[in-house]
Amino acid sequence: MSGLNPKELLIFVALLPPFTDPAADWPVAAQIAVLGLAFALTCAVFHTGMGLLARTVLRARPAGARGLGRVSGAAMVVIGGMLVVERLAG
Repeated sequence: MSGLNPKELLIFVALLPPFTDPAADWPVAAQIAVLGLAFALTCAVFHTGMGLLARTVLRARPAGARGLGRVSGAAMVVIGGMLVVERLAG
């Protein structure tokens, strides 16, 4: 999640208002800010946990790490090829 991405900000503006209460003591903007911060914190905890788990598993299995690197590299090459084809076709 990046605060610099306008699409993410639009998603928050579109999806969070139904979870706010205009009659509450806090202003709606503060409620949206708290919900956004809770989401950011949840993402940070989840991604940190996944990173630590991946590091542990990949250190224990070097062959798996090499295979994952190869698959990731191949995926990037395929995506790059698709972008080139799309650019040339369009």
